[in-house]
Amino acid sequence: MHAEQAGLLGLMVAGGALVIASYIHGFLTHPSTRSNAWGGVPAKLKPLYVTSMMLAALGYFAFAYFILFSLNPAEVLIADRFGFVVFFAIFAVILVPSALWMPLTFAMLARPGKGLWLAVRLTLALVGLASIALLVTLLTLNTREPAIAYRAAVGGAAAFCLQTAVLDMLVWPAFFKT
Repeated sequence: MHAEQAGLLGLMVAGGALVIASYIHGFLTHPSTRSNAWGGVPAKLKPLYVTSMMLAALGYFAFAYFILFSLNPAEVLIADRFGFVVFFAIFAVILVPSALWMPLTFAMLARPGKGLWLAVRLTLALVGLASIALLVTLLTLNTREPAIAYRAAVGGAAAFCLQTAVLDMLVWPAFFKT
């Protein structure tokens, strides 16, 4: 593992821990309103959401594996222009807002207001757009080897995009009762 990959792994571990901690804290400190975090998503759509969440999580591991263990950062070229550092920016924009979403959502549930709703929507938009950027980045990489790991990474990024850029960024807010 190259130094750049070790640094990215550190970002992923720290950011991932913050995301998981925000969810645990949110659910433990808001037991009576935790189901309200669904925001009005109809019961018939919840199985789709849960399935998509699981596929997105598996997808995260697939693209993380490819980026961390299959790429040589010194040789990475994205869109014939950018280097490995792009992954740092993308993961920061995925992880930081993801860690903020749950606290902002519970704050919005406790004290509804336009400012909090805007903050919730902004966090979802940032994560969704960054996940699209990740998929585009993978599709424009100069290297696609090993092929199996690359295909798994692209498929995983597509599943992650479905969850974050479609279901979270667009569908969930449409059902949220503000």
